[in-house]
Formats: sequence, structure tokens, C-alpha cells
Amino acid sequence: MRLALLQRNPTVGDLDGNVADLRAAYAGAVARGARLVCAGELAITGYPPEDLLLKPAFLAAGDRALADLAGAVGEVPLVVGFVERLDAVDPEDWRPVASEAAEHPAIADAAAVLRAGRVEAVYRKHRLPNYGVFDEARYFHAGTRVLLVDVDGVQVGVTICEDMWGPGGPLAESARRGAQLLLNLSASPYRQGVRALRERWASHHARQGHVWVAYAAILGGQDEVVFDGDSFVMSPFGAVVARGAQYAPDTVLVDLPIGVPGEPLPQAFPPRLDPVAEVHGALVLGLRDYVRKNRFDRVLLGISGGIDSALVASLAVDALGADAVTGVAMPSPYSSAGSLIDAKALAADLGITYLELPVNPAMEAFTQILSDPFAGTAAGIAEENIQSRIRGTLLMALSNKFGHLVLATGNKSEYAVGYSTLYGDMAGGFAVIKDVPKTLVWELARWRNAQGDGERIPPAIIAKPPSAELRPGQLDTDALPPYEVLDPIIEAAVEEDRSIADVAAEGYDPAVVREVFRLVDRAEYKRRQAAPGIKVTSRAFGRDRRLPITQAWSGDTGAAR
Repeated sequence: MRLALLQRNPTVGDLDGNVADLRAAYAGAVARGARLVCAGELAITGYPPEDLLLKPAFLAAGDRALADLAGAVGEVPLVVGFVERLDAVDPEDWRPVASEAAEHPAIADAAAVLRAGRVEAVYRKHRLPNYGVFDEARYFHAGTRVLLVDVDGVQVGVTICEDMWGPGGPLAESARRGAQLLLNLSASPYRQGVRALRERWASHHARQGHVWVAYAAILGGQDEVVFDGDSFVMSPFGAVVARGAQYAPDTVLVDLPIGVPGEPLPQAFPPRLDPVAEVHGALVLGLRDYVRKNRFDRVLLGISGGIDSALVASLAVDALGADAVTGVAMPSPYSSAGSLIDAKALAADLGITYLELPVNPAMEAFTQILSDPFAGTAAGIAEENIQSRIRGTLLMALSNKFGHLVLATGNKSEYAVGYSTLYGDMAGGFAVIKDVPKTLVWELARWRNAQGDGERIPPAIIAKPPSAELRPGQLDTDALPPYEVLDPIIEAAVEEDRSIADVAAEGYDPAVVREVFRLVDRAEYKRRQAAPGIKVTSRAFGRDRRLPITQAWSGDTGAAR
């Protein structure tokens, strides 16, 4: 059987555009001899549609889009993800769902088997994830029945994404009932290490059921998540024999020797990206799609001569091209001469538009306006943050005037402990490296400079000690532990939910651990007001991690702080 996996980049809500793209990709696959074509989870609507699913007009448009796509399908079947409207919910066929929102309207995350111009069969997703970035129990009713379809004499089982993540379930049941090939239509967001997990579960089901497993992924950035593609086909022996591209549209075409003894040799496929390159690819695709799908033409950002803004500027050029990026230097009396030199060098190396807007006059005006209420007090954080807020105001003024999207440049380490200024360096429409720890920022910068197209980020920026430069001689280490100490503690607190005592037992100073945990908790109110940013770690700030702002848990004992 010649199988084609359509790895496409849908836009949530653009049903006509998504269907047109699927029709063209399907026709291309059939022209290349495919006998079965498969697209990803909710490929018609885009994933996740969120509360669009509560709008009857959206669901009706989805029905029309499915019918339109079915009309373009001939004798070669197309299996595609869509939202199914249910006329009635039979208690014998559906497990309970978690929320009232899922009860009206009654819908399912489903896969349609299209053949000869009609919907031949429908499969409904069994396992509805309701953790991390997922809220599927809010919307969908869960299926309980497996689906096997005959394609040229081959029994094909249909499943959707989470159905594969765990032992047993619909993949195992489909194999038990005679499936020779299991399709898994997926919308699995990228995070570090996720590829190994996908392949581990696919290998488990392939070997346990002695069946072929085809993982058909969607692609693209959608707000805070990125779908990396990376579709694959796995043999009954647990070996990957075909792969799709990472971070690019693709059609994976593979001839499956179903019923032929022995295991075929793997086909040639693109080499996988290394771990740092994967993160870079996610950030570039996520930024590109956020900008383009939200109809912006240009982006702008503050460039300080520091590593964070340098990396974001480089990512913006990789995502959009230098002609679409403006870097704005906003020096104050505390900005070092070297930082301004580095900012100019960065702009020149990247080929971006460069603006220089000194903030001294605005700082003097604020000092004069606040002279009476601030009289008799020592200068401190309030005065430092005024500088940052002036810069945020200038960037937003440029954005409002010219319609360009402002990119915030804060990293995960800063957002975690509140080492960032509300309405200052946090101002912007998209926070590209919001989920990138500071130590990974340096790794990404060094990796990008080593790609053979010149040093995109001046080495002086990478080498200099990090500083906000809001007072004379300021360094980040004045207020924070070194980042090589800070980042593992943040990971333990945020991504692993470990206790203070547990982390301190690894050899960290207990006082430092306790202070980091305290800072993480205190900064929650800031993060609630932050721009969306791209998820790359196992738990990102935002919808991936939901903690109360008002709370007194100490992080270690039952006593209030």
C-alpha cells in the first residue's frame, strides 16, 4: 500500500483556506500513486479552536467545509480530522465529560473517512487530554468505539493523538480486532524531548499489536504552541521507516509491504535536528506564524546590546526577513558605551532598520513631575523602572503609529522571578523567548552563530555579563544567583513541582532555594499580564501552568509565608 501523510499548516478558523490546501495536497498525493491519504487532527478547523467550538455558526461552517472537501475526494480515501456535531448523546456510547460547556452543543473531536465524494465513516477520539495546554474535556464528548476501514484489502484502524499516549486503548483494541495499519491523526505541540515520547508510544503499540503505525501531524504556530510536524511511519518491529520534515509542510509518501514477511529497510529521510536546533526551529516557526496569521507586516523591538534582545532580533530576521524588522536602541545615562556600540553592530550584522531614541529627556521630565511625592526618599527600583517604562511607551507609540508588532524580549528566567518590569520590558504583543531559560538563550545564540552564514550576534554581546543597565555598574548577579544556579532551581520549582527541601538536598544553598521559590510565587501577578509566548519546555507560563495569584503556600510546609 502506498500511504501519504499530509503534514499541513492550518490556520484556526480559516476553514475555506484549510480545505483548499487539503484539496491540493490530496490531489498531489493521489497523482503520486497514493492509495490512502491521511491528514492531521482537526485539520479542517485548525487546532485548538477553543471557544469557537461554542459558536453554532462556526460548527455549521465546519459541516459545509467537510462536505466541500468530501466532494473533492475520489476512490482513494482521505482520513481527516474535523469537529463532528452530534444530534444526540447516547449514554451507552459516551463517557461523562467534565464541564457544562461540553454539554451544549454536543460535539466530538473526530476523524472522517472520505471516499467517493462522501463521508464513509467517522471515528471519535477516546482519550481527551485535559492537562497542560489542553482543555478538551471542556468541549468534546469522548468516543468508545474503534473504527476499522478496508483499503485495498488492508484493515486500517483510525485513532486520534492522545489515543496513542498510553498502553491499551483504541490502538490496542483496533490491533486485536485485526487492524494491519493504525493511523494516528495528531496535533501534538512541540516541547523539548517530545519526539522521543511520541516514538516510544508508537513503538509500543506497533510491537504489541504487530502492526504498522502512521503518525500524521499538523504543523504551525498557534498562539503559544507550535506544532513541529515530524510525521513518521513505524514498522511492526518498532523501527521508523519514513519521516516528514520538521517545521515545514510535507507529504510523507511510503510504500508499506503489508502482508510481506520481514522488515523493509528504512527509507532515506531528512536528518533530525539536534536539541538546540529544534528549539530554534520552534521559535522561528512560532514567531513567523503569529505575525503572519495575525496580519502584521513588520515587527519592532528594543535592542539594548544585551543577549536577550539580540537573540530575539536574530529570530525575527530568520522568521520574517531583515526588511520586516526594526531595532530601536533607547540609551539612558546608565547605558554603557559598549552596549550602544553592540546594538549598532547587531543591527548592521542582521541588516535590520535601526532607530536610536535616547530616553534622557523623558527621564528628566519624570524626575521633575515626581519631585514632590518622591522628595526625601532615596533613589531605587521605582526610578530604575521608570526608564524601562519609558522605553516600553516609546515602542508602543511606534507600534500604534505604524501598525508594527512589538516583540517583548524577556526570557523565562526573568519572568519566573519577576526580574522584569510591567509596562516596561514586558510591554509588547508577543514574547518570543518567554519560555526560554537564560542559559538556553546563550546556547541558542552560540548555535546560530555557528551555522555558517556569519556571526549574526556580535561575540561581545554573548560574552558580556548580563545587566539591565538601570543604574551605574549594575549586574544581574546583584539581585539573582548566577543563571547556571538559578535555572535548575526554577526548573525544579516550575516544571517539576518539587519542594524546597527536595531541591536543597541536591546541594543548593537552602536560603537561595527558598528565595527563588518566594520570587517565583510573588511574580505570578506579573506573568498574568504578560504577552503570549512560545512554549518550548515541559511547562510554560500561561495556560500551561495555572497557579493562584493570591495564595500563602510557602513551597515547603503548611505554614503561611
